[in-house]
Amino acid sequence: MVGKGTSATRGTIQALGSTAVLLALPSLISSRYGAALAAVPPTLPTPPPLASKPATAAQSRPAAATAAVRAPAPTAVRYPLTRQRRALLATIRYAEGTWANGSPDGYRTLYGGELVSSLERHPDIVVVNRYASAAAGAYQMLPATWEAASRRLGLRGFGPANQDQAALYLADQRGALAAIDRGQLCDDSLARLAGEWASFPLHHGGSAYGQPVKAAGQLRRFFNEQLKRPTLRLADGQLV
Repeated sequence: MVGKGTSATRGTIQALGSTAVLLALPSLISSRYGAALAAVPPTLPTPPPLASKPATAAQSRPAAATAAVRAPAPTAVRYPLTRQRRALLATIRYAEGTWANGSPDGYRTLYGGELVSSLERHPDIVVVNRYASAAAGAYQMLPATWEAASRRLGLRGFGPANQDQAALYLADQRGALAAIDRGQLCDDSLARLAGEWASFPLHHGGSAYGQPVKAAGQLRRFFNEQLKRPTLRLADGQLV
């Protein structure tokens, strides 16, 4: 609401006429209400920006972590049991003293010859018989060796088929399986296997671990005899 002016102001306006009134009006308003207008903020405060949409769990997860989550589990390695590989497995058992003319008892044998009743898992029983060892099964695997091989292959249980797979895996890791697949148990293959099984001889004929070994010629004859065994056809049609 506009207030009333003073008498001096009214006199001045009458003397100047209507034109002067129009020209002087802005100044009058400015002088009376300048302070009030100055107190009014020139613009309204800028509103805060809207919050962005929260990132989903997949968006917030680092790229490396996302890739790890999506990566498929490694496929378990499987080794078909060919005649050559069966001959190798029999030869390892022969060298390790668990062959017993092919008896399945070899798969339950502890170091020293005692048998276990369960193959649900590696027995992990330390036996002292000249040496102290927790080796077990047809291929006399130590607990740590079995654990590593079974984890890599995705094996469950210490049964005969799983022991066969683990033994072939170990032979493959030693670089001996290629020659075996060609039907050859040469000195180089024996030396490679000696790094895994103490009963196999190195090139000089001794053990890699200072233990008793089978002679190279003896092992080679046994291997060749196994190769000559009659070919069998399994249920899935595989020849062994």
